[in-house]
Amino acid sequence: MPQMTQMKPEIATESVATNPRNAAESAAPGWRTYVNAFLAAEISGLTRYYDRVIQWLPRDDDKGGLLAAIDAPRKEIVAKDEPFPDLTHERDKRTAILINGTFNHDFDIQALLMQLKAKLARTSRLVVVLYNPYLRWAYYLTNRMGIRKGDLPSTFVTRVDLENIAKVAGFEIVRQRLAVYCPWKMLGLGTIINRVMPLVPLARWLSLTSVVVMRPLVPSSQQGVSCVIPARNERGNIENALKRFPDLGREAEIIFVEGHSTDGTWEEILRVSTVYRDQFRILAVQQPGKGKADAVRLGFSHAREDLLVILDADLTMPPEMLSRFAFAYDQGHGDFINGSRLVYPMEGAAMRFLNRMGNIFFAKMLSAVLDVRLGDSLCGTKLVTRHDYERMVAWRKDFGEFDPFGDFELLFPAAELGLEIVDVPVRYLARTYGETNIQRFRHGLQLLKMTWVGLVRIKMGFRKRPSRSPQNETPLV
Repeated sequence: MPQMTQMKPEIATESVATNPRNAAESAAPGWRTYVNAFLAAEISGLTRYYDRVIQWLPRDDDKGGLLAAIDAPRKEIVAKDEPFPDLTHERDKRTAILINGTFNHDFDIQALLMQLKAKLARTSRLVVVLYNPYLRWAYYLTNRMGIRKGDLPSTFVTRVDLENIAKVAGFEIVRQRLAVYCPWKMLGLGTIINRVMPLVPLARWLSLTSVVVMRPLVPSSQQGVSCVIPARNERGNIENALKRFPDLGREAEIIFVEGHSTDGTWEEILRVSTVYRDQFRILAVQQPGKGKADAVRLGFSHAREDLLVILDADLTMPPEMLSRFAFAYDQGHGDFINGSRLVYPMEGAAMRFLNRMGNIFFAKMLSAVLDVRLGDSLCGTKLVTRHDYERMVAWRKDFGEFDPFGDFELLFPAAELGLEIVDVPVRYLARTYGETNIQRFRHGLQLLKMTWVGLVRIKMGFRKRPSRSPQNETPLV
């Protein structure tokens, strides 16, 4: 992922240490510093993998503590009456726009969003800190007691209100996470409360704030597709994958990744690559490592097009459906297009009963852990952009690499990076050749372990803090 190390010439570079906002923040009450640090840890799960963060319309009583605590390669501030930069040209870069409490002090949120949308690219994201509408009395009380200073919030919006406002302004809520239940550290007790409360039914809605990620609804032009087909002992399916590959109406390449087959799969790949070379751009590589996840990584590393998609060589997901995935992305319905096999009736014995129950279980668990809606977490077919996949690679290095199939290691960072995940339903077919490589109990335990790690590190917020060299950071302005 490219690192942005230069500020725009017209923006003065002022160090974090000498910035007046940060000097004022150093004198802020301890509870405010603690709250800012807690919110920054949640927001940094997204921003450290983006190219920059712009805080828009900070309030007069915002001393810059939250922005200073956020981990990001580059930070900027656009105050009132200052022009917001035009981001519409950004295609491979991602910019996060931080809006810290501003919506709670405004009488026309829709107008603010519409004003901003004209300057945003499809890859832009709003990161909005909102106050809990059901705890408005707490702000009045803390102001009266002198614990909190500054103007009282005037506008409190529920999730339903915000969804409606976002929709009519041309935005969509990607995710909303509740944060901060106790504003004091209290020798670590407050931190335990803040970590555990998001897991407690009903009481979880008593958070002081929430962090909302929103995306502008912007379609994009068609981009080329690289389709990676991992294959191990799938000789009888290789030619059919090419025969049934749809015309996507764009540049397309097919990358076969063969992994230690014993049935002549590699020889078949070489044969069909010659036979169909006039119809497709075909690349064949052999996998030094093991496992589907390793095969997908190898295939993506060789891809040349902007959109990356996975097709399992067993063809239980019909290749003809790939056009649906590309269409969903082109229309702006999502940034991460995920196949779902659990909508339509399956063909014959395409999926055993225990496997189906496992798929439903993990879809429900991941939806809760990641705060997204997933219908099927283990369908092998997924589509993502190359530039977002590069961010996923950086995220995976920080999180850990122990996913046997590669589904979770794509879904986890997609949710963390604020990508809109949308399911495309497919008819799941029975195999016509070979046997499954899945060992449901051993692999199921590995997936359960990764789900638990996700619960602790993402839902509860015990994230590892990646080391970042000082030369890769740009000053706050």
